[in-house]
Amino acid sequence: DTRVRGWFLLDSYLPTFFLTGAYLLCIWLGNKFMKNRPPFSLRAHLIVYNLGITLLSLYMLIELILATWEGGYNLQCQNLHSAGEADIRVAKVLWWYYFSKVIEFMDTIFFVLRKKTSQITFLHVYHHATMFNIWWCVLNWIPCGQSFFGPTLNSFIHVLMYSYYGLSVIPSMRKYLWWKKYLTQAQLV
Repeated sequence: DTRVRGWFLLDSYLPTFFLTGAYLLCIWLGNKFMKNRPPFSLRAHLIVYNLGITLLSLYMLIELILATWEGGYNLQCQNLHSAGEADIRVAKVLWWYYFSKVIEFMDTIFFVLRKKTSQITFLHVYHHATMFNIWWCVLNWIPCGQSFFGPTLNSFIHVLMYSYYGLSVIPSMRKYLWWKKYLTQAQLV
């Protein structure tokens, strides 16, 4: 799509392919590296990481709501080929959504370093590896239209999810995290 030509990582599929390969290699090599080592705590890293993802998700949520509202978007079919201001604004947020998928590779890397191997399921790895690639395709072929809907919902869930994850690594905050079961239900919806 000409609207996204020249945007970082979008002109060629190779960077997305190689970053995904590096992600899978890091999981494999990381597990081998950690096999006979104690797990890392990473509490401060996890707080900063989860805060960062929470803020990025909040930005994407607000920006998608504002851009689609101001652009007159609705839940019916949108024009895929418009290059209006709102469409470019949506495409820019969707680029951040795509880029957030490579940042979220760190979810798995933190599991590896903390030896939380039960969390590294096929579904978890498949989800992270494919989402990055799927969103490269979306941005290259349909960066507007209804493409905003899934990321809007997902950004809302990620605000809740990464807030929870960030707070859960702070021992004094755990007693306030009674809402975990509702978070799981929201993720499934």
